[in-house]
Amino acid sequence: MERLTKICYWAARVLCILEILLIGMFALDEFGPGHTIWRQLAGFVIHLIPSIFLAILLLIAWKWEKPGGIILIVAGGAFGWFLMKTGSRHQLNFWGFFTTFMALAFPIILSGILFLVSDYLKNRNSITAGNTPGE
Repeated sequence: MERLTKICYWAARVLCILEILLIGMFALDEFGPGHTIWRQLAGFVIHLIPSIFLAILLLIAWKWEKPGGIILIVAGGAFGWFLMKTGSRHQLNFWGFFTTFMALAFPIILSGILFLVSDYLKNRNSITAGNTPGE
């Protein structure tokens, strides 16, 4: 692999892992006084569902870069749309929505784009090396 191919390969994966950790951190707000430990654990698990879903998408993209990249782009776009709909309900101004989108949805979309670029670069490099694509 060329240097750029390796950078795209690992950047896509590391960015997605960091986004999973960021979204998963929001589940920690379920712990606090006033509720039983079982209710707190239930809330914690429920709030981890987006991170678990994103981790499953990462595993798909790790194995199959092109379809996984497309799925991540669609998932990031859907998440951005969801943020826009819930933000308008909570009277979120443009800059509030923009910063929320850039922190939560855009890294997922960018990770999907990087998976597609990595797949393209690997296939291009294998063709120029005389191999068939996908090896």
